[in-house]
Amino acid sequence: MAEALWTSEEIAAATGGKLAGKPFAVTGVSIDTRTLEPGDLFVALGGVRDGHEFVEQAVAKGAAGVLASRQVFGSAVMVPDVLPALERLGVAARDRALHAKRGAVTGSVGKTSVTQAIVAGLKLAGRAHSSVKSYNNHIGVPLTLARMPGDTERAVFEIGMNHADEIRPLTQMVRPHAVVVTTVGPVHTENFADGEAGVARAKAEIFEGLWSGGVAVLNADDRWFDLLKGEAEKAGALIRTFGHGEHCDARLIDFQGADGHAVVQARFHGKGLDFPILQTGFHWGLNSMAVLLMLEALDVDLGDSLAALGSFQPLEGRGAERTVHLPKGAFTLIDESYNANPISMASAIATLGARAAAGRRIVALTDMLELGEGARRFHAALAEPLADAKVDLAFCAGPLMKSLWDALPPTRRGGYAETAAELAPQVARAAEPGDVVMVKGSNGSKAGAVAAALAALDTPPPVSGAGGAG
Repeated sequence: MAEALWTSEEIAAATGGKLAGKPFAVTGVSIDTRTLEPGDLFVALGGVRDGHEFVEQAVAKGAAGVLASRQVFGSAVMVPDVLPALERLGVAARDRALHAKRGAVTGSVGKTSVTQAIVAGLKLAGRAHSSVKSYNNHIGVPLTLARMPGDTERAVFEIGMNHADEIRPLTQMVRPHAVVVTTVGPVHTENFADGEAGVARAKAEIFEGLWSGGVAVLNADDRWFDLLKGEAEKAGALIRTFGHGEHCDARLIDFQGADGHAVVQARFHGKGLDFPILQTGFHWGLNSMAVLLMLEALDVDLGDSLAALGSFQPLEGRGAERTVHLPKGAFTLIDESYNANPISMASAIATLGARAAAGRRIVALTDMLELGEGARRFHAALAEPLADAKVDLAFCAGPLMKSLWDALPPTRRGGYAETAAELAPQVARAAEPGDVVMVKGSNGSKAGAVAAALAALDTPPPVSGAGGAG
């Protein structure tokens, strides 16, 4: 039987609530009946659908108890307001894990991938805990904390934002010993009067929760490095840098990608370091530098760190590759459909251009969202990296990608549609054996629909010698 994560007595003490019904113990914490596991505490959050409406369903699926603000079916800890109670439970989990070293990750690009790569290293070093999926907001961060066992040795948390003053309370909840800002770019700029500068200041809020004497890992190649460094120093952080410059603590020298892997050449604190990774995107050169510095700050030795990077697979929708078999051959699908912004888009296109292709290089691109007034300009500007990468055909979907479509020469135009769903069959018809096809766009513009349509073309060849006896 799984060890109890929380007892009802501990939950009541942490949240200031009162037990209604029989005492209980839980082995996990859930906010969603679709993913709830038997033994979980069901947290009845408000929202578009009030979580209290799902309590009976949660109990039927095996929830051991409920955190609620009004009378519900089954045993519950009753609180005036559920979300603040979840926050207090998260803080209590942080405080009881006395020996846990905590890291936090933010940035405009690469948060989830870098977080999960760090997790891989933490797991090799001992008892580890982390964010799942992209649980990086005002609900996901306290939920992740509340799920942390008391004997955790190391943990890492992804922290995101759409507006100013969103990271501050989350980093103060986590109280990290080390933080990294992967990069700052033109994402969510529509929410800031001063555009990208406002985004940079909002990202810098992460230093405000940093443990005294903690480490701030910063991208020295980023245009906002000086601003971030200044804010980190105000917080008393020990600065560690990554980038291409000779004075960086983790310096990227070279990145050579091939089919499904790459070799990174670097200098780590002045010493030469060459190592393989299972990533092909150019951005993984700098990502791996950030990961090494964060793992070092969380007391993971270099051997475990390199082993973790060497075995870390691309995440679904973030560079995962697959071979799609057609009747007369196969093509390579690169799925970058989870998210996109001008920085990640340019990097993905450059990576595509650097790899060999027996056939054509093809891209299927959907709108990049949350770019503010410059959105159409950012989309049209992709014509240049597409040309530099010698992309043969570009398929575009969405009203913003129409700006790129108009900027493309006729010879590079593959097809245009108003939506990803309408574009998908065009790309599917175009794919041929030997091609390398990359799909990229913001999650909200449904780039995944194009990737799914291409993956559905797969007709694996029959296994040689298969069949029953006659």
